[in-house]
Amino acid sequence: MENLTSFTSEFLLLEFSRVQELQILHFLVFLALYLTALMGNLFIIVIIAIDYRLHTPMYFFLMNLAICDLGTICVTVPKSMFNSLMNSRLISYSECVSQVFFLLFFETSDLIILTIMAHDRHVAICSPLQYEVIMNREACIQMVAIAWGISLLYATLHTGTTFSVTFCSNAVDQFFCEIPRLLKLSCSNLYLVEVGFLALCAGAVIGCFSFIIATYVRIFSAVYRIPSVLAQQKALSTCLPHLLVVSLLISTGLFVYARPPSNISSTLDLLLAVLYAIVPPMLNPFIYSMRNKEIQTALWRLLNLKHFSNTTPRLVTNC
Repeated sequence: MENLTSFTSEFLLLEFSRVQELQILHFLVFLALYLTALMGNLFIIVIIAIDYRLHTPMYFFLMNLAICDLGTICVTVPKSMFNSLMNSRLISYSECVSQVFFLLFFETSDLIILTIMAHDRHVAICSPLQYEVIMNREACIQMVAIAWGISLLYATLHTGTTFSVTFCSNAVDQFFCEIPRLLKLSCSNLYLVEVGFLALCAGAVIGCFSFIIATYVRIFSAVYRIPSVLAQQKALSTCLPHLLVVSLLISTGLFVYARPPSNISSTLDLLLAVLYAIVPPMLNPFIYSMRNKEIQTALWRLLNLKHFSNTTPRLVTNC
């Protein structure tokens, strides 16, 4: 009993290397990824919040997606960087619980909002005359509120079942507290309940993905019937990046969470964790803003406004 108590007081995360130079390299690489994701998502949130011209359903959902991505990247990466910098592997029990809860919360919200965005694009392209009626302000707020509510409930239940098991070891073979890695440490039959919960959730994820694929089949069918090539390109430019992000997030997440326990190499596990927990939050701002003329125009308006506000006092003083 004393050993079990000590195992649940703290966990040991994956050690990238015992060589100090490689630990510093890991810290710098993760710092670059973290700052890129942080600044990119903050940019999306600020631009959409400030510019009233972007207060439309599509950008409202995009801002919520950026909030989810911001939360996801802040849950996993800082602790790993801190441990590399301090040459440590420790994470407290409460920190591990928090990581699991918030990662589930933000990842689930991310998936649901991506599903809502697919529905939004379907209505905009296939039923443009009814778009303002279907995607009105109240409907958009309700959909996002439901997404956050479902995510909160799911994260609470999933975290509770995960940490209700007895752990016989405290060495988590991952750079953050990941549920499949934690279940491998269990030595009680309660983990079967959590495995069943994972299977149920995997089915829900597959259901969301199937809905998104079916939606895009209808979208591409409608786009194909548009006579204007320019209009086709504009419609596809808003859909293809979204489909790319969804495919990356779901494929890597399902492989990690839905596959049966195995002795897969730590390197591959690490790569998959980076692909679903770090890469999408880092790439989303660039995918949705680099080729988005409305966001680029909003940025120039913001910069011109700052330039104007900086020059105005000088004009008043000279007068």
